[in-house]
Amino acid sequence: MNRINHFEFQVKNPKNAMDFYSNVFGWKFEQFGDQEYYFVVTGNEGQGINGGIMPSPDGEARTFNTVEVSSVDEYLEIVVKNGGEVVVPKNAIPGIGYVAYCKDPEGLIFGVYHNDREAK
Repeated sequence: MNRINHFEFQVKNPKNAMDFYSNVFGWKFEQFGDQEYYFVVTGNEGQGINGGIMPSPDGEARTFNTVEVSSVDEYLEIVVKNGGEVVVPKNAIPGIGYVAYCKDPEGLIFGVYHNDREAK
């Protein structure tokens, strides 16, 4: 069975969101490269899941959950066969893995992710 392994918050102002979640929950944030994307560390290894915060392209706040899968390509086919659609095709996160975003038949957007340290 595949499980959610990552969340992403898209917000108008990531700095405000990071201040809020740091003060409320004690979460830590690490900038990813030169991008305006911040890893969210929510606790010790093995407890809960970590995530990311980034600016929203349209200023609207939203949350995406990402499910870890054995193959992004395989699961994109399964999504489409079951009435979903691919909204962001497979992308490499260099040195981390591959991710794509899909929409279920009810309109909910979610990610599928495969860990692969060789991703380029």
